[in-house]
Amino acid sequence: MSTYKTFTTERLILKPTSEADDEFVFELFNTQKWIQNIGDRNIKSVAMAKEYILNKMQPQLERLGYSNYTIIRKTDQVKIGACGLYDREGLEGIDIGFAFLPEYEGKGYAFEAAHKLVKVAFNEFGIKGISAITSKNNISSQKLLEKLGLELIGTTKLPNDNQELLHYKIEN
Repeated sequence: MSTYKTFTTERLILKPTSEADDEFVFELFNTQKWIQNIGDRNIKSVAMAKEYILNKMQPQLERLGYSNYTIIRKTDQVKIGACGLYDREGLEGIDIGFAFLPEYEGKGYAFEAAHKLVKVAFNEFGIKGISAITSKNNISSQKLLEKLGLELIGTTKLPNDNQELLHYKIEN
């Protein structure tokens, strides 16, 4: 794990998610907003969260050098959210995504973390374009994507899902 880079911002640490984050991932994936806006991943135990990290997050990290990052607040070392760059099936380019525990929303953490990842994606990982998808009713996510400089380019549907999603993009 230590071969993968951790990034910092003024208030945050962005650390590649590892199996040590299993309790946090279990909590985050079962928040109402995660299930409503991202989808139920059917993670019903900490053990299932650990399995998800090992089977879904780690392989992409090993293959591409980036994946999901656990967001840690510097002041108290509390895990507050996740932000990542994902090679998502059915979506051209790399997808940026973010989610925070409810008590840490609306404090600018998502912008701070996602803004750092966009810069790192372009400057360190050599990614040429970043996409993002969000549901039509997730207004806070749409505003954040626009603040990050992504532009709405249309709608899309992911494989095996008939929900029409808003599709954003930014080019380096």
